[in-house]
Amino acid sequence: MHHEIRPFSIPDIRGFVPEKVKPWILIVFFLIYQISGGIYLAAVSEMSGSLNLMYEDIMMAGYASLVGLALTFTFMYRLKFRFPTKMALMITASGLIVCNLICIHTHSVPVLVATCFVAGFFRMWGTFACNSTIQLWITPKRDMAVWLCYIQLAVQGFLQISGLITIYIAFISKWEYMHWLIIGLLFCLILITSIAFRHYRSMKKLPLYGIDWMGCLLWGATIICAIFVFIYGDYFDWYQSTSIWMGTVFGLVTLGLNLWRASFIRHPFIANETWRYRNVKITFVLFIVVDILISPSHDFEHIYTEVILGYDALNLISLNWIVLLGTVCGALFTYRNFALRKWKYKTMTLIGFSLLVGYLIIMYFIIDYNVPKEMLFFPILLRGFGYIIIAITFITALSAIPFQNFFQSLSIQAFISACCGSLIGSAVLTHVFKFTMKKNVMLLGANIDNVNPITKHISAESLFGSLQQHAMIVSMKEIYGWLCILGIFCLMAFFLKESSLRPKSLHPKFSTIRHTVKHEIKMDKILKED
Repeated sequence: MHHEIRPFSIPDIRGFVPEKVKPWILIVFFLIYQISGGIYLAAVSEMSGSLNLMYEDIMMAGYASLVGLALTFTFMYRLKFRFPTKMALMITASGLIVCNLICIHTHSVPVLVATCFVAGFFRMWGTFACNSTIQLWITPKRDMAVWLCYIQLAVQGFLQISGLITIYIAFISKWEYMHWLIIGLLFCLILITSIAFRHYRSMKKLPLYGIDWMGCLLWGATIICAIFVFIYGDYFDWYQSTSIWMGTVFGLVTLGLNLWRASFIRHPFIANETWRYRNVKITFVLFIVVDILISPSHDFEHIYTEVILGYDALNLISLNWIVLLGTVCGALFTYRNFALRKWKYKTMTLIGFSLLVGYLIIMYFIIDYNVPKEMLFFPILLRGFGYIIIAITFITALSAIPFQNFFQSLSIQAFISACCGSLIGSAVLTHVFKFTMKKNVMLLGANIDNVNPITKHISAESLFGSLQQHAMIVSMKEIYGWLCILGIFCLMAFFLKESSLRPKSLHPKFSTIRHTVKHEIKMDKILKED
């Protein structure tokens, strides 16, 4: 007996909207959510001056938004089965509007951090409400590799576009106008939702019962503490400061509480068994390595282009177009070869790491005083190309673990890839750079004294400035060299490792997921009554 395969439709949207237009409405909504948030880190310099806050304060708030986003993965389907799409869109868009208004006017760091944390939650919820509705339109077979190519392309691509829009608006007018633009787009989203959408439920709603909210708060506190240590560590001189000690101890205590609670409660926020899966452990460690390898993009590229080459903010942000091009090319390459042709995980990982090593090697050789901006295009293109390949490959690897642990593993990976990984890389790089810089200043300045003839023709200030600049170039080259060695060592390890695994995971049907959740809720209520 053959069942009729019905054409894809979105009953959440009213009938007067053409069927071919409906998915594109949700894709536009998805893109609006992607550029929405509490604050926009591309304008961190303008915000810190306008709000009279430190650079570290703005960065803390920005990363708190990513923590809220990462935690939402674990209970996204519970929200899906509790609220219809229309209500989810209205709640999240309204919440993001309020968060943007608070971020414009507040001067309090705790309020700013808390607001951005909530904004990250609303952003992820709205994103999932859009994407879960059109999943079968993107991939009728529910192929996770195809689906994650689409997700990562949109996320990584619009991360670059958000930075471009923010800087261009801040240059033309003021950074606050970026928030007003987002508020305007969210109002349009609410207006379209109220007119074109209807309250539709294909199944009865499930209550938000049995979610480990305490575990959610404790994991949030753990990651917030880690972010605090990595962001403020250099400012407070690391463990010479009581604040860093307190942040570290509190983070370790909350981490211990999380692991302890997960050992005996029925449905922990992140089960201890999730950490034991091989794919979770490997991708967790490799993402830290990847973030260390690309850490110069967060620090050195800004220092080099601003201090050495003298580029302004517009020239610097224009490099995002190259990253965007690399991201698009990498996503298309991964879709063609990984999602469709089913290349091995090992093959894709080797390609991704090779491109990142290529980026480091080229930067090592081209760094100089008079490098034209066009010379930076190719290595930056390689970085964007390689990172998107690794991001898609690693997140697809998680789909091989049991589905009940899949979204918990997404939160774990997001803790590193979105929240802490870049900060770990920046912290390590900054510490090594300071040490290397001091060493090279001493070595290069050893022969500069009153006897040296050069001191008679150049002022002390100019001589010291030239010495600092030259030491900076030498230090950057030295660190790029060490990162190249680390990348090559990783490539050698991958070559020695045998693996024939290919992407074969399919996303379960919503009815299957809902049945599982419903059964868990029923068992929880029975046990509670007993």
